[in-house]
Amino acid sequence: MPFGLLTGLGAALAWGTLDVITALSSRVIGSLRVTAGMQLVTAIIFASMVVATGTTLPTDARSIALSVLLGMIGAGAYLAYFTGLQYGPIAVVSGMVAAYGGLTVVLAVVFRGESLTVTQAAGATMATAGVLATGIAFDGGVRSARFAGPGVGLAVVALVLFSLMALTTDIALETMSWLQVYSIARGVNAAIGTTVIVILTLARHRLVERPDGPSWPRTRVVGAIVLAGILDVLGLISFATGLETAPTWMVGLASSFGPAITILVAVALLGERLRPIQWVGLVGIALGMVAIAIP
Repeated sequence: MPFGLLTGLGAALAWGTLDVITALSSRVIGSLRVTAGMQLVTAIIFASMVVATGTTLPTDARSIALSVLLGMIGAGAYLAYFTGLQYGPIAVVSGMVAAYGGLTVVLAVVFRGESLTVTQAAGATMATAGVLATGIAFDGGVRSARFAGPGVGLAVVALVLFSLMALTTDIALETMSWLQVYSIARGVNAAIGTTVIVILTLARHRLVERPDGPSWPRTRVVGAIVLAGILDVLGLISFATGLETAPTWMVGLASSFGPAITILVAVALLGERLRPIQWVGLVGIALGMVAIAIP
């Protein structure tokens, strides 16, 4: 298996598991609070790694600008995604955003000059279609999916921003290590996310209202957010490690297989059952991966 495909799948495993945890936690305190908390944990972890390893942060304007830009793009992507989920329809929003891997392939070819064989291009198309099938089905099935609604526009924004995150990370890694990049980017990300939460809370906006979901002990909520932050860090490290040595399109596409990981985790831990279209989606992803692995 190509290294880029392996690291991308590692990121998908971390982020797919993270999605299950954040989904459950969001029912308790709301998705935006969970997202802001997770980003804060991620920023603290990267800052601690910088101190522990004695890593020197970049001082040149280009590196700082790229890292800050990545943090701003990431903040916009997360806020657009979770706000889109809040407005719905959830089935369409989650499925559309998951297709960022397909857009990453296109952007990598156009702007980074990367190339695919005919077999790899077919595999990328098949895998993207599989991701869409699993993502839409997991959130309510095709029959319940409406391709219109207030969250669809935000889903498109998130889809584009997640793809731009992949390209910006790849460019930044040309002159910096992943720790230098993420220590700055995630700090900016957390600062923006926290600021938005504070503003919305002061304005008593409905996006930060606590949902009428189950009640968890405070320690369980904190534990879930910390675990989500750790998984996010592991996913980012795996993703960046792949980008350092493999094509952007391959790592970006493989990392978007999160919905497939999510449904497998949900089946194993939450007793979920797969629908026929989900099986089709998983088969499509598997066949796509095989095609991508062929040089």
